[in-house]
Amino acid sequence: MAKRRKGRQIDGILLLDKPYEMSSNSALQVCKRLFFANKAGHTGALDPLATGMLPICFGEGTKFSQFLLDIDKTYLVTAKLGIRTTTSDAQGDVVSEKPVNITDAQLLPALDSFRGHSKQVPSMYSALKHQGQPLYKYAREGITIEREARDITVFNLELLRFEGDEVDLEIHVSKGTYIRTIVDDLGELLGCGAHVSMLRRTKVGPYPVAKMVTLDHLKSLVEDAQAKEEDPYAALDQLLVPMDTAVFELDEVNIDAESARFLRLGNPVSAPALPATGSLMKVTLGDEKEFIGVGVVNDDGMLAPKRIVVDHKNPINNA
Repeated sequence: MAKRRKGRQIDGILLLDKPYEMSSNSALQVCKRLFFANKAGHTGALDPLATGMLPICFGEGTKFSQFLLDIDKTYLVTAKLGIRTTTSDAQGDVVSEKPVNITDAQLLPALDSFRGHSKQVPSMYSALKHQGQPLYKYAREGITIEREARDITVFNLELLRFEGDEVDLEIHVSKGTYIRTIVDDLGELLGCGAHVSMLRRTKVGPYPVAKMVTLDHLKSLVEDAQAKEEDPYAALDQLLVPMDTAVFELDEVNIDAESARFLRLGNPVSAPALPATGSLMKVTLGDEKEFIGVGVVNDDGMLAPKRIVVDHKNPINNA
């Protein structure tokens, strides 16, 4: 007999403002407990020293977390010039320390060199995996792994402040871009070294900073409800954004109830005006455009299931 999941079936995405010095997994577990969710996952870890937007997917929303891993992100970062560290952040051991005599005339062209398309070698202290283990585990053992340079794009890089040995930047980047590596490379280009002293993620894809909520706010909602002997989930669930926002970049195809039933049972279906083979599509049902998942156009030009939302109201419709 299959093990019964503990918790509520709640579907959606929470835009958590991850606190300083908490791991992404620890923050995830706190949110899962507060919402009493039967299933939860995050969409790309933030360093413990970083704060800011960490989308937490609940229930069926976890099926679409990969789409949030693959979209661009925006950060606020403070680069501390003059000190280079092993981890390229404030927690690392000091590798070198040099005087800072940098002028605007030196800094501005150096920053310009990072804008646009380039290749970046991931840091040894990243969570990128080699043979099943994150690189930072090898680094802590003094082992260096050869890493291939990866294509990245810096869509926008804005200088917000330059005072003494501190540089504040806002950076909008493509997936897989390591901000600490940009800061470390900047320090080397300027000849004085640098590391990240503050990092905050302000945006993931289409989600604005105004939609973020803190753990303290979540806890206060639960405590207030408990004091009034009320159900806390009514207030908590209102904070979730719909799970289909994770696939905002996909074109939509709308199908009828019969086609939706066949798709949910694992069968490809015909649909109007489908694009080329291999295209991913956001699939909606009927006039209300209920989100039922993501399909892919197969070799026969039909819409095949890729990631389908379970129909909890009518289990007979599910594969």
